[in-house]
Amino acid sequence: MSLHGSFLSDEQFLCSICLDVFTNPSSTPCGHSFCMSCISRYWDGSKVCQCPLCKKTFQKRPDLQINRTLREITEQFRSMRGGGGVGREKRGGRGRGRDGGIKYDLFHELKKKLPRSLPKASVTQPCEAQVTTSLASSVPNHSPIAALNHNSGPPPPPTHSSCSSGRRRFTVSGAASSHTLPVCEIHRRGLVIYCKTDQVCICPECETEDHPDHDTVTVEAEWMETKVQLSVSEQEIQEMIRERTRKIEEIRKSVTELELTVERETAGSVCLFSAMVSAIEHSQGELMEVMEMSRRAAKHQADAVIRQLELEVEELHRRENALAELAQSEDYIHCVKTFPILSSPPPAKDWSGVSVNSDLGTGTIYRSLAAQMERFQEELKNIAETGFPASVLEPSPVRTQPRMKRVQEYAVDVTLDSNTAHPRLIMSEDMKSVRCAERHQLLPDNPERFDRVVCVLGRETISSGRHYWEMSTSCEQVEVGGKTDWDLGVARKSINRKGKIEVTPSNGYWFLSLRDKNKYAFRSEPSTDVHLNLKPHKIGIFVDFEKGQVSFYNVDAKIHIYTFNDTFGECIYPFFSPCTNKSGKNDSPLIITPVNMKE
Repeated sequence: MSLHGSFLSDEQFLCSICLDVFTNPSSTPCGHSFCMSCISRYWDGSKVCQCPLCKKTFQKRPDLQINRTLREITEQFRSMRGGGGVGREKRGGRGRGRDGGIKYDLFHELKKKLPRSLPKASVTQPCEAQVTTSLASSVPNHSPIAALNHNSGPPPPPTHSSCSSGRRRFTVSGAASSHTLPVCEIHRRGLVIYCKTDQVCICPECETEDHPDHDTVTVEAEWMETKVQLSVSEQEIQEMIRERTRKIEEIRKSVTELELTVERETAGSVCLFSAMVSAIEHSQGELMEVMEMSRRAAKHQADAVIRQLELEVEELHRRENALAELAQSEDYIHCVKTFPILSSPPPAKDWSGVSVNSDLGTGTIYRSLAAQMERFQEELKNIAETGFPASVLEPSPVRTQPRMKRVQEYAVDVTLDSNTAHPRLIMSEDMKSVRCAERHQLLPDNPERFDRVVCVLGRETISSGRHYWEMSTSCEQVEVGGKTDWDLGVARKSINRKGKIEVTPSNGYWFLSLRDKNKYAFRSEPSTDVHLNLKPHKIGIFVDFEKGQVSFYNVDAKIHIYTFNDTFGECIYPFFSPCTNKSGKNDSPLIITPVNMKE
């Protein structure tokens, strides 16, 4: 029979208890349907629960749930009939055929409202006594509901044996739970819809009940639209990373320039105060202290700013990686929920106006000195306003050594002399590095060899002219953290090499020492401790034989550290001591490195 001839009767939507249209219909385990409130009241106070139609007895009161599909069909049927009860419908109402059934277009409208899980609806077959009293009434195989089940797949087997009438009753259950999508905790339906108004994923029933007038689309469509914005967010974060990286380099450059400014200012002040009487020594010390405090404060400020920028860059990198992973994800729900959080930029400070304070704070001191000494007044005012001009800088035994580029012009190829090496020292094949082993080696005890002090001399004899070489304190050429102890400098040819040695300039030793990883000292008489704010990665050693000078430089920072002034009296040799290895803690070698003239 064609669909035009199929129809649903009014009685199929009547509760057999209240004889009115279903309100929140609920199906019993035996397959019959009633209003939730009607069947609940029917069983209230009863010791044994029976079905009002088939009288099937249940040992335990069934836990009834609203049959949402049947409720949806009933409400749709009610709305198409004008909202009144079935018994009060007019014969010619909307959606009815002339014979009281549902018209073909109404059937298709109802079909649209049915969930996709309808093929999984349970099927029961009531007896003839139940056929004419409720939704359990018989439904011909050619009815719309039967047709829906036929179109969407074979129906599941019946839960009851067939009655003689041969008629079948369909009790439609809720949507089947999805195996691939999260389900709504309330309706147990798949979360396949995204509400743009409330920015939440919902199921079709939530859309009907709680979001009727909201802007909704499928989750997949929303993610496809959102995914377009993902690349834009990635580019924005990458640009923020580039800006902060440039700022880090700018601040680091400012710190280096500040160090050079401090060096220049210090050299100028020493030149100036060397000409003054002892009465101004206190003022000189005050000036040096202010400059050092300013330098430390500026460096501390720079370190703090760099750390904050690095933290922001780390956070941005994390977000960039998270967005990259999100772009490859197929989990639309997770992507839609996560993207708004990742796409919004993290709280970030505007660094455009941040810079290192380069003011040394020396202007006040210079002005005070000008007031005390009239003959220097005009000169000191100019220094406070413009700094030291190049013409003011006079040679000084301490601070007027040649600049790094100038001393590097005197670079020489230095190698180690294995005949002088202590038996515990191990040298590389090219004689460019040396380290201390745990045990003594079997070596000839020649007169040139040190037998107690763990050290070695260079082969190159220095008897005239200027010479320069550089030493790295670890094989990776990293900060002095690679070694805890070492000695570097020069030694006179006639030094004592046997037994205990007193390493002082008067005994022919001029070198810089490191002890316990951060204690620096010059072997003067007495020994001079020195505090190095910038720990040297690499030490440069410069010798001017005629002037009797041995100078030490921080190569990476391009800063002069200290200069010995003495008379050598005879030829000298480069001196190297990696010191004992301290059970492996000081095992890294000292390395003679090539001089890089490009820096």
